[in-house]
Amino acid sequence: MAALRVSRLSLLLRGAEWEAAPRGVLAPLPPSLPRGCHHLALWRAAEAPRGGGGSAATTQGVHGHSRLLPGRGFHTSATASAAKKDYYQILGVAKDVAQKDIKKSYYQLAKKYHPDTNKDDPKAKEKFAELAEAYEVLSDDAKRKQYDTYGSAGFDAGFGSGAGTGGQQYWRAGSTVDPEELFRKIFGEFSRSNFGDFSSMFDQPQEFFMELTFTQAAKGVNKEIALFLNDTCQRCEGRGNEPGTKLQRCHYCNGTGMETINTGPFVMRSTCRRCSGKGTIMTNPCTLCHGSGETKQKKTVVVPVPAGVEDGQTVRMPVGKKEIFITFRVQKSATFRREGADVHSDLHISVAQALLGGTARVQGLYDSFTITIPSGVQPDHRIRMAGKGINRVNSYGYGDHYIHVKIRIPKRLSERQKALLLEYAEEESDVEGTVTGIANTSTERSKASHTSDTRSHSEQQQQQQQQPKEGFFNKLKKLFN
Repeated sequence: MAALRVSRLSLLLRGAEWEAAPRGVLAPLPPSLPRGCHHLALWRAAEAPRGGGGSAATTQGVHGHSRLLPGRGFHTSATASAAKKDYYQILGVAKDVAQKDIKKSYYQLAKKYHPDTNKDDPKAKEKFAELAEAYEVLSDDAKRKQYDTYGSAGFDAGFGSGAGTGGQQYWRAGSTVDPEELFRKIFGEFSRSNFGDFSSMFDQPQEFFMELTFTQAAKGVNKEIALFLNDTCQRCEGRGNEPGTKLQRCHYCNGTGMETINTGPFVMRSTCRRCSGKGTIMTNPCTLCHGSGETKQKKTVVVPVPAGVEDGQTVRMPVGKKEIFITFRVQKSATFRREGADVHSDLHISVAQALLGGTARVQGLYDSFTITIPSGVQPDHRIRMAGKGINRVNSYGYGDHYIHVKIRIPKRLSERQKALLLEYAEEESDVEGTVTGIANTSTERSKASHTSDTRSHSEQQQQQQQQPKEGFFNKLKKLFN
């Protein structure tokens, strides 16, 4: 039975010629044709060449019939390569990526492949256009949904059209926006000669540095700083267009700011791609701000520096409608050293103060105060002044002030001072070694006496050893005599 059907099909289709039709609605062949022939004609229609932007094919020579073949799914895109493009792969993102990551990826790749920075690369312009096409689709939620549902075929000419569409809009394959125009729109620039301020794309806060003295950082201060910030353009007052000109109504959305999109079974409304939902188009941008409504302006801002900030610490501060980051650079102090909330300083005292004790005036972080020096204080002795340190930033209270005692030794002495010290040195009992100018200190005399006693005892022992030993007969002789 199958062989008979194939034989009949070969007779029916003998000498058939295939040609493309410009456009039309596919219709079935007459029912008089064999069923297998009808199926074969449908299968062949999918391979038929297309002409222009058409999406249907015809058959000629099949029993003299010339009809449009049925099958909505047998159309092809106007650009065959568009069906093979993976917009997610072009932008280097995953399919479940967020919109902010799509914009960030486009930002990085567009900057990398911009023709102005790749003049020697002939493929850079093509890559730049592909990025614009991919971003145009994936940056719009409605387009992205259509792309995720139908793929690139959902953007083909004729997709979702036909009887009953009423001329509703649909998206076609390929970007409808000039890549350079999209680039300038994203980066807020209207000049092709440069890239402009890329940081404005994501509204990244600017970072500044402020020099502080040790005391300013410890106690806090209100300090002025000169900044160059983006502020409202004084020429156009932030409107973006040249003074004396008006914005033109967007003819793409008829001034509504919204597009009506037919995606087959669904009808959706999306933000206009041409005017970005504004409903108007700027034809005469301001010559000062180039349509951005903002310019770089020098401003003097008072920064309230909190007490206790450390070197390298960064704070965030709102300035107008934006935020800035300020990093502090704290200078070293000749008097104080810092360890967290504690402050350290040195106190130099005289030899007499160290021996006899006394008082001394100390410069503190907030004021001066007097401390008591105990008698016999040793070098590097540490005196703690509670609550005299730096304010604790992340907690309550203040740190402590630690005073390190340093004994100052005079390099020159008067004759009286020298005589008194020599007299004192003669009475010292814990001297290791000798003292210049003193023959015998108390320690040396004690050592000399001990040495003399030891020497006498040794001599006596030596004399006893040197005496000849008497024999037995000599002793007996002395006994009788």
